[in-house]
Amino acid sequence: MTIANMTVAQWMTALEWLAAGLGVVNIALLIFRNVWNFAFGIASVAIYIFVFWENRLYAESGLQVFFIAAQAWGWWMWRRIGGDDDRVPVRWLDWKARAVWLMGTASISLNLGWAMARYTNAAAPYVDGPIAVASMAAQILLAFRRIENWLLWIAIDVAAVSLYIHRGLYPTAGLYGGMLVMSLIGLKEWVEADRRETIAAAQ
Repeated sequence: MTIANMTVAQWMTALEWLAAGLGVVNIALLIFRNVWNFAFGIASVAIYIFVFWENRLYAESGLQVFFIAAQAWGWWMWRRIGGDDDRVPVRWLDWKARAVWLMGTASISLNLGWAMARYTNAAAPYVDGPIAVASMAAQILLAFRRIENWLLWIAIDVAAVSLYIHRGLYPTAGLYGGMLVMSLIGLKEWVEADRRETIAAAQ
């Protein structure tokens, strides 16, 4: 079969695999706080705009547009901070900020899910919507180099795997399963990096 003879479904599957591969590289670089993670992230989410739209996951599709802007902004933020070997320092939110982020994310998630269920033909509004909102929150926390971004990604990955399997997006489900493992590794790495930086600052 030639490229010219591929159906829309075959094109979407090929694009999905490409986006998933780029996403793996993105997360691998992110774990080690390398600023070049953003280049692969932007390429991955740009492709996912079309993959999710084709599967009627409208919040997820729209979310990718946000991700392009957010990753470009995050890239700029991380380049300003710099660090040895392109690695940036990280830290935790305080308890007050953590509570505000949690309540805000939960409230917006519920409202978006309701709006999508009422006004669109979205396939899974009460899963798709919260995943989209939590992903936006996690991406912003990532740009600010807050360790809590990994906790959100872990919750997102668990929900996303079941959603994408249900929608038949198996490469993407596999990507998010891999991302769940990588998010656990990322959390561990960033916690240890913060601990090392705290000890170094105290010496």
